[in-house]
Amino acid sequence: MPLVTISLQTGKPESYRQAIFDGIYQAMRDTFNVPEDDQFMTIAEHDPANVRYGASYLGIERSADVVFIQISAMNTRTSEQKRALYRRIAECLGEKPGIRSEDVFVNIVEGVKENWSLGNGLAQYA
Repeated sequence: MPLVTISLQTGKPESYRQAIFDGIYQAMRDTFNVPEDDQFMTIAEHDPANVRYGASYLGIERSADVVFIQISAMNTRTSEQKRALYRRIAECLGEKPGIRSEDVFVNIVEGVKENWSLGNGLAQYA
């Protein structure tokens, strides 16, 4: 049950933002075995003055269209699944809405099952 937080600069149309949601969800379905309807995502938009990124850190040429994707998930995925997820997100977002792979920044934050409550004050996975 990943929780996804997406950050990008303001100014993109709703269709662009919805395509980001759709692409990330599809990538998680393809690589992380995320069940149908397991979609918990937010997008935060920031004025350009409130976004900073290394424009060429590690030899990757980023633009102002950089998208930061943070995925909070349980620590149950393998390194191979994580690498596959990174690739698949970049592919999906490249297809639609057309984000360059250099501008797709992904971070996974892992936790244990008892750290999740999906509602009703219960720890459903613990």
